[in-house]
Amino acid sequence: MTDTLHLEDETAEAAAPGVDLAALADTLEYIRPALQADGGDVVLLGVDGGTVSLQLVGACGGCPMATITLTAGVERILKDRVPGVTEVVAV
Repeated sequence: MTDTLHLEDETAEAAAPGVDLAALADTLEYIRPALQADGGDVVLLGVDGGTVSLQLVGACGGCPMATITLTAGVERILKDRVPGVTEVVAV
């Protein structure tokens, strides 16, 4: 697990003019404890337009429920809380 959330692709900020990256980071920090409680975590890989690329790691990475966690959980929360997010994809 990572202790801090980081953007893997430093060019993502330039590619994300409509997404508030501070709100995105804050919201992912809000989500992380639920994933960590099950032995997993999330890493922000990049933002392209309104598409946020994430990697589920730890127990979440190989979990059969990862797709549901991503769409019904993470994506829904990000769309609700972060203006400009239109899609969340797992990488």
